[in-house]
Amino acid sequence: MEYDPNHWLYVDWLGYQTEKSIMEGCEKILEALTFYKVSKVLNDNTRIVGIWTPAAEWVGANWLPRMEASGLKKFAWVYSPSRLSQVSTDEAIKNAPLPSLIQTFYNITDAWKWLLSED
Repeated sequence: MEYDPNHWLYVDWLGYQTEKSIMEGCEKILEALTFYKVSKVLNDNTRIVGIWTPAAEWVGANWLPRMEASGLKKFAWVYSPSRLSQVSTDEAIKNAPLPSLIQTFYNITDAWKWLLSED
């Protein structure tokens, strides 16, 4: 994870993820969002492999609402090429009460452009 000069967080997830690693990583993102006082996240899953649905409900129903309460306005979520990981992402979004601030993408460039847009 790193702070991007465009005033957002860039999060690059790697490899297989477990429920524990997803939850720990998400908590670190929340801490960074608050620390850097940013309102946008580019969540890059292009290097995730496999399914992580055990954490999907928690991500959507628990973590994303807390992110919004901490100032999140735009969450660009770049899909993994792994279909199983895509299923997990979709499941997390389905469980989120705030789907309007989440957009999914199949490449970083489109996600980056959306975060830069004023809408």
